[in-house]
Amino acid sequence: MTPDEFSQIVKSLHSSRGIAAKRDIAVAAQQLNLAGGPVAVGDDCAALADAGGYLLFAIEGFMNEFVAGDPWFAGWCSIMVNLSDIAAMGGRPVAVVDALWASNEAGASQVLAGMKAASEVYGVPVVGGHTNLMADRGQLAAAVLGRASSLLTSFDARPGEHLVAVVDHRGRYREPFNNWEAATLAPGQRLRADLELLPQIAEAGWSRAAKDISQGGIVGTAIMLAECSGVGISLDLDAIPVPPGVTLERWLATFPSFGFLLSVPGQHVTDVLGLFGERGLVAAAIGEVRHGADVSIHAAAGSAVIRDYAAEPLMQFRQEEAAL
Repeated sequence: MTPDEFSQIVKSLHSSRGIAAKRDIAVAAQQLNLAGGPVAVGDDCAALADAGGYLLFAIEGFMNEFVAGDPWFAGWCSIMVNLSDIAAMGGRPVAVVDALWASNEAGASQVLAGMKAASEVYGVPVVGGHTNLMADRGQLAAAVLGRASSLLTSFDARPGEHLVAVVDHRGRYREPFNNWEAATLAPGQRLRADLELLPQIAEAGWSRAAKDISQGGIVGTAIMLAECSGVGISLDLDAIPVPPGVTLERWLATFPSFGFLLSVPGQHVTDVLGLFGERGLVAAAIGEVRHGADVSIHAAAGSAVIRDYAAEPLMQFRQEEAAL
């Protein structure tokens, strides 16, 4: 990487729409007065204490242009990304409900077909929802219920831990979007077993903090994890594995179908990397969790602060307000 290439990456991250979109979370949380309530807000799922563990509850909505441009895959993703949210919390899914708007039955059919296919492959049923076939445009959201006995959260990364990234590289871009699709051609048994690794890590006590890599990419997800946990994170760009033929700049803006960040104590890094590696998933320690309030990137070509959430909050959650 040259200094010019590093500068371009910094520029792209500072102008990232995927990262900026996370500010919308703060608007909703403030209007609903959610901070300081009985359930932590800002995590991949709401975790509700229940007998023997936690009920996990989450919802995902999808960009209109994505639903219009790739309706079958949008339906698939309504299942897949919700299951990633459950796994990121150390849980296992129970069921999904959806809300679908379309102008007619034909406009809904591809979305429903993708949803049905993913439900069958992942073995998680769609048990109900809301359907409107007289809308002026296609829109889609889906919610998921799950259970966890041991939690991974966004609020428990601690200084001195290592940031581990894991992504399934066995895929391709679903053009024209930055969606790295490594699921639709994979065996269902493999997909289900890969998601099972996250609750295994939580139950083994190898990590307490994780997030699934979302529309903000690796760096945006690291910012969210850092802000919720009240820590700083330093990312080593030279340590991030990138699939052949993909530029680092695009990879940092990518939403992978299977991708997670975990904050891992030093004594368990080898355990975690080995567990993922055994299943052909690409995992690496890509950074350090430290004291502070900034997320920075560094490489041989340079270093830069991407966001100081004390000076410029993203989701505007304080750690003491979010603690479970």
